[in-house]
Amino acid sequence: MATVLTASEQKVILHNVRWETYESLLADHVASSAPRFTYDRGELEIMSPSSQHEEYNRTISLFVEVLAEELNIDIRNLGSATFKREDLERGFEPDSCFYIQNEQQVTGKTRIDLNIDPPPDLVIEIDITSPSINKIPIYAHLRVPQVWRYDGNRVLILHLENDGYSERDESAVLPPVTAALVTGYLEDSKTMKRTAWLRKLRAWARTV
Repeated sequence: MATVLTASEQKVILHNVRWETYESLLADHVASSAPRFTYDRGELEIMSPSSQHEEYNRTISLFVEVLAEELNIDIRNLGSATFKREDLERGFEPDSCFYIQNEQQVTGKTRIDLNIDPPPDLVIEIDITSPSINKIPIYAHLRVPQVWRYDGNRVLILHLENDGYSERDESAVLPPVTAALVTGYLEDSKTMKRTAWLRKLRAWARTV
């Protein structure tokens, strides 16, 4: 077992964990948003996010929500819901996730089954500390079309191509968003009052 502690954020790695154990832990925490579990073929990461981690996550999530509203795009925000496939021995709980192109396919469903349902169109990943488990291959195996990854300095837009991700300047799931645009608004949020930040974002969206 390995433990990583960083400014109120805690990560614990367990090795040789059976799928049944992973499922049991998920069941025990079904009503909780934390800790978050990531499973990759016997490796299990248990992570409790810091307040800074969550602030960045909530800000990017709000960015998506407001932009979708202003652009009249129907989306479904499933937050840190659990996504898993036993046949692939992989599972994750994102910081945030959205159904956009596939929103109609999951609307009204109370449970998402990746064996029959599509994965979220967009996953938000806050990566301001060194990850213990690389989640990008997990997202690829579960066919998540796009990941927005914030490393503490900038947002990267990662688009699924074949079996891996390539970096893109513009989002294919939420155009006309660019990596520079999301990064700029996230940086603004660190110094601006939230109401002023929202007004600025809405004003920009109405010019698109």
